[in-house]
Amino acid sequence: MTVFIGWQVFGRFVLNDSPSWTEPMAILLMSWFIFLGAAVGVREGYHMSFEVLLYVLPEGGRRALNYISDLAVLGFGFGMAFYGWQMAAKTWSSTIPGLGYSGAVTFFALIGGGVLITLFSLERIVVRAAGAEKPVEAHALPTEI
Repeated sequence: MTVFIGWQVFGRFVLNDSPSWTEPMAILLMSWFIFLGAAVGVREGYHMSFEVLLYVLPEGGRRALNYISDLAVLGFGFGMAFYGWQMAAKTWSSTIPGLGYSGAVTFFALIGGGVLITLFSLERIVVRAAGAEKPVEAHALPTEI
């Protein structure tokens, strides 16, 4: 992406002829970075969460809230993949100016990220059900302030 934007700047200011394909290509790559990064965040457990309630609930309540969270993320990932597929199908016949690719290409990152988020959420649910997850106490607040 940096190379493409660098080439665009070089073309614009040095060659006085800016290539038209560099900006849409950089945007496509950025969408892949974003959605793959979101999937990695789900896989590693770094996605956004609000854990204050987990510290005061008993173990059963923690497990229930973790399952609810994983199911919500699973549904979100499935929705990303499903609706991304529908949008790609609707834009298949259009063309991205400057690239000449099908308009559906813009939604491939959304579909891929959604599939990975769904799979990683399923993995988290299976690991939790098998009892192999790290206990919440490992993330507990420090006792000394």
